[in-house]
Amino acid sequence: MHILLAEDNLVNQKLAVAMLQRLGHTVVVAATGKDAVERWQHEPFDLVLMDVQMPEMDGFEATQEIRSREKSTGARVSIIAMTANTMPGDRERCLRSGMDDYLGKPISKNELQKVVAKYHPSRAAKPALPNPQAQPQTTAEATMACQVKSAL
Repeated sequence: MHILLAEDNLVNQKLAVAMLQRLGHTVVVAATGKDAVERWQHEPFDLVLMDVQMPEMDGFEATQEIRSREKSTGARVSIIAMTANTMPGDRERCLRSGMDDYLGKPISKNELQKVVAKYHPSRAAKPALPNPQAQPQTTAEATMACQVKSAL
């Protein structure tokens, strides 16, 4: 995936970039919310990891600005909050502001991997293709098939 990382702390930037690159993703870093909005405006991203507390424009404001601009395009990027605020209600506040998910800091590799995988474009729902060779079963046939399988 092509990921925008909005994070003002240099240590957190380096750590997140290293973890994401090890998972095979490309990462662009924005050090402020304002920079994140500008980079999002000029480059397509599959996912945005948004620190909540940043200078110039915090993650909430940046998310609201992106959501506002998306209305004219019809496109929508997934935005994941990253915050050290892990008090009750913080997750809900992030979701109410337009973010899609939430990661508490410090971020673990496993949690980061889970949330990124959850929003990977290949996970989009695909309709099941009908099997032309499948024969409809009656309830009795289905029951018998289950009994045979369980006896084996």
